Amino acid sequence: MTAHESTHTIWIDGDGAPGAVKEIVFKASQRTRTPVRIVANRWQQTPQFRWIQSIVVEGGLDVADDYIAEHCTPNDLVITSDIPLAARVIEAGALVIRFRGECLDGTNVHQRLQVRDFMDDLRGTGVQTGGPPPYGPKDRQRFANALDKWLATRR
Repeated sequence: MTAHESTHTIWIDGDGAPGAVKEIVFKASQRTRTPVRIVANRWQQTPQFRWIQSIVVEGGLDVADDYIAEHCTPNDLVITSDIPLAARVIEAGALVIRFRGECLDGTNVHQRLQVRDFMDDLRGTGVQTGGPPPYGPKDRQRFANALDKWLATRR
């Protein structure tokens, strides 16, 4: 490992990650030589750099989430919008950035989990809650800023 390489890993929950998020992470990884592991139940195209790896897991509910939760280490970064996965990896000492740039940690993940559960209960009763708005330039910028901030604290 050279002086410029990071000992922290960025994990991407690849099945639902927008292409823009992956692109931003891959460029940052190239710049900082931070290891990236993109985990999904289908092959993900990645740049051919030794510190970026695509990990394909079996299909099935939460298989990629389980892999990330079992393999991330304290101070790693997990990129996901899956709140239950976020809660699991934060408990293990990792940090989370959601696809739209929101940072989750031990101070706010449980509140997000309660909101998610409440919305699931509403949908279970037939209430139409709608989905998130399309991923746009402001989301991309918020995400890039949050990632840059995390990377800056790891140098």
